[in-house]
Amino acid sequence: MLDSSLMLDSSLMLDSSLMLKSVSADKAVTFAVVAGEASGDILGAGLIRELKKRCPDARFVGIGGPLMIAEGFETLFPMERLSVMGLVEVLGRLKELLHIRSAVRDQLLAHPPAVFIGIDAPDFNLPLERKLHDAGIRTVHYVSPSVWAWRRKRILSIRKAVDHMLCLLPFEAAIYDEYGVPATFTGHPLACQIPVEPETEVARRALELGADETIVGLLPGSRSGEVKHLAPLFLDTAAELLKHRPELRFLIPCVNSERRRQIETLLASRGDELPVQLLDGCSHEVMAAADALLMASGTAALEGLLHKKPMVISYRMNALTFAILSRLVKVESVSLPNLLAGEKIIPELLQDEATVQSLSSAMLGTLEDSEANRKLIEKYREIHVQLRQNASVKAADVVMDLVCKSESVDHG
Repeated sequence: MLDSSLMLDSSLMLDSSLMLKSVSADKAVTFAVVAGEASGDILGAGLIRELKKRCPDARFVGIGGPLMIAEGFETLFPMERLSVMGLVEVLGRLKELLHIRSAVRDQLLAHPPAVFIGIDAPDFNLPLERKLHDAGIRTVHYVSPSVWAWRRKRILSIRKAVDHMLCLLPFEAAIYDEYGVPATFTGHPLACQIPVEPETEVARRALELGADETIVGLLPGSRSGEVKHLAPLFLDTAAELLKHRPELRFLIPCVNSERRRQIETLLASRGDELPVQLLDGCSHEVMAAADALLMASGTAALEGLLHKKPMVISYRMNALTFAILSRLVKVESVSLPNLLAGEKIIPELLQDEATVQSLSSAMLGTLEDSEANRKLIEKYREIHVQLRQNASVKAADVVMDLVCKSESVDHG
């Protein structure tokens, strides 16, 4: 059961039609949104769909990806330009990132939206939210930074930048409550979109895979830097796995054409013929169809959990970035499945521990039909149900509540 402190405040449980009536009928509402990567694009698209139900004539502008654009979103810059991970890696792109943030800030100050929603990307979004908040624009941050893992005192600066924090994880809202920051546990929209019972056969038919094939999904990340560090390692691991399980077939979903070309180049440079199939998008179908997953740490690991798949989590980054972060992080696990379970239920092999031998050994364990795997799947189901909170609806309710407050100020 969730602690009562994590439930929505009763003021946010208003019927959406009542909220709509308090917004001026003769005034088109603009919502500004900035998402920095593929996982934020998923959240943004779900939120936009819900907001359009409440405000059919609303305009959505900022930075977003293909899913948000498909909902009518106007992106000022390609979302790909924000997709950078790591301290050292950011330094190489700092000038460009600061230019983009300044341009977005100036645009939104010149044409203020009713609400600004920053989705994840805290190092980019929180300073932007502070500037907009100081100018009187209501701000929401969607996906809490990992304040429970490191730099908890960031909440003090968050309090000055954000009117409301939307939390994906059930234990986060209580932390913000301690510091007087309004926060709501939304759960994750994917928990509603993905069935509790896995649909492996449906996914295999969609991908034209045989029912008896043994499929391994390889997901080396959505960013260029992630693929650079992880894809060669994952392909080498696939080659090692074939020595033990020659019947294996590997699928790699590519988030965009740039990542596909990057992986195609890696495959072409190898001297072997791995049974690897690249797919454009289709990450959900690959996860659903697979018997096991080898994947980068991140939101994709949560998707793997929701699809009820045994998995191994890995990550490599710039050595200096890892050295700095490993001294700052105060939690034993980094992957969402382990964090949500409160224990290590799946293997995490990071940086120097991420070797071909260690990964292949762990992956062979995930491919076994074992009692441990059955217990793992049952734990996944418990977490899945806990995260099924109608996240996009709850997030839209919070945003509309702030719109109503802005309207009352304007008219008051």
